[in-house]
Amino acid sequence: MSRPDFASGPMAEGRPLDDAVASQAAEWLTLLMSDQVDEADRQRWRRWRQADPDHDRAWRHIEAVTGRFQEMIPGAAYRALSSADPDRPTSPGRRQVLGLLLMIGAGGMLGAYSGGWRRWSATYATRVGERQGWTLADGTRVTLNTDSALDVDFSAERRRLRLLAGEVWVVTAHAGGVEDPRPLVVETAQGQVRSLGTRFSVRQEQDRTRLAVSESAVAVSPGGQVNAPRVVRAGQAAEFSDQALELVAPAPPGEPAWLRGQIVADDMPLGQFLDELERYRPGLLGHDASVAGLRVSGVFPLDDTDRILQTLPQVIPVNVHWRTRYWVTVTSAP
Repeated sequence: MSRPDFASGPMAEGRPLDDAVASQAAEWLTLLMSDQVDEADRQRWRRWRQADPDHDRAWRHIEAVTGRFQEMIPGAAYRALSSADPDRPTSPGRRQVLGLLLMIGAGGMLGAYSGGWRRWSATYATRVGERQGWTLADGTRVTLNTDSALDVDFSAERRRLRLLAGEVWVVTAHAGGVEDPRPLVVETAQGQVRSLGTRFSVRQEQDRTRLAVSESAVAVSPGGQVNAPRVVRAGQAAEFSDQALELVAPAPPGEPAWLRGQIVADDMPLGQFLDELERYRPGLLGHDASVAGLRVSGVFPLDDTDRILQTLPQVIPVNVHWRTRYWVTVTSAP
């Protein structure tokens, strides 16, 4: 693909975009993808977007382009955006990345990125390895697991939570004795989960949603087909696509272990264990197929994933190779 001609100026939705608006969008994108963003910043960004049709057009185009690929690497994009002097919002580094966002199409370079950009403008978000909880306006308590993002949209008619990435634990206000007539719904890419007064977790994966109910029940509508929901009750776990729902193994009793900062493995295949552990650490964690079937048991602290990897060779016949802290491979021991 030929390189876009940034000198010709940014475009959005097929029309030229004022350079000042493009620069502002670049600054907002830089902030929203940084570790310093907070809810006040997001509120200011929303006001900026609503203040002018061109502001909204610029952001719609960014959303459309990045949305075609579903995921991008926030760190890489942020490093490119922030490599220039922060006092020069129209500097070449920022303008180059902004030009890519505002000018390339479906076959463009954003296909090389991964990780959903939307999480950086979500109401609540966590970084890799982070877990954090919030109490919503209606008294509902939500806790996000590692690398997760949640949009909150309350109106007079409904309470909607959109899980954009990762995993959320929900304790409804009803569990604390507070009644609210508005339905509480958690939406994912595959459908929606309506609370029936309960405690439950929802996990967004690439092509499915995982659900575990710890108390009461939820009504699940794969593909958003609300006329024929399936009820999942306390002690049950389920997976659903946009077409169908399937009950799987019983849900573990009580709260999920990650709320306590733990992975609990009960004769778990090592491949599955490492895939789960990778969610909580930056970089790449790979393993050979020859070790995937080894079994692991124990309670492991998520706040020190390096230590978990360092102790593996003491309990199972594997070697752990550290090319860097961010590139680790587990292989069979000789």
